[in-house]
Amino acid sequence: MIRASNQGFTLVELCVVLAVMAILATFAAPSFIAWQTRDRVDARARALFSTLSLARAEAVRRGARVTLCRIDAARHCLASGRSCENGVTDWSCGWGLFVDRDGVSTLLRMQPPMTSISIAGTSTELSFTPPSGQVIGGFRSFDFGPRGADPAAHSESRRCIRLAAGGRARMTQGGCGASA
Repeated sequence: MIRASNQGFTLVELCVVLAVMAILATFAAPSFIAWQTRDRVDARARALFSTLSLARAEAVRRGARVTLCRIDAARHCLASGRSCENGVTDWSCGWGLFVDRDGVSTLLRMQPPMTSISIAGTSTELSFTPPSGQVIGGFRSFDFGPRGADPAAHSESRRCIRLAAGGRARMTQGGCGASA
């Protein structure tokens, strides 16, 4: 008589595997959360970087003033000195890129709010002027990081965009106060 073999796992084997998986998940979760935070900060910084590059290019291409400003829920520029949720230099409420032609502003690009990321920048709008796409007002910088995080403890999660008077942007890892 041939005996059928039982294939499968015993309850003890199953419990051991589940315990090992739980331990691995416990150690992996903080790394995953840190990676996700870095990714969000990086994505937001890249979005502003590409908007700055587009602003300069459009000022040159169209021969018109192109303005980047913080926007409200109605997609209107916030007046200089008017506050977003976290202050007058906070850009996390979103931004809009407008081209000014014959006194009419046309929206070219809009970025919605993302309040989990802190963006400290200038309190005024940025205007790129033809013919070379220069920025009115000189050098500017934008400091990106997770909201509420200690800047020194999370330097790998921070990004800095520096904008030269000529309108060219440069993005670096770390905060704007860090050496680049």
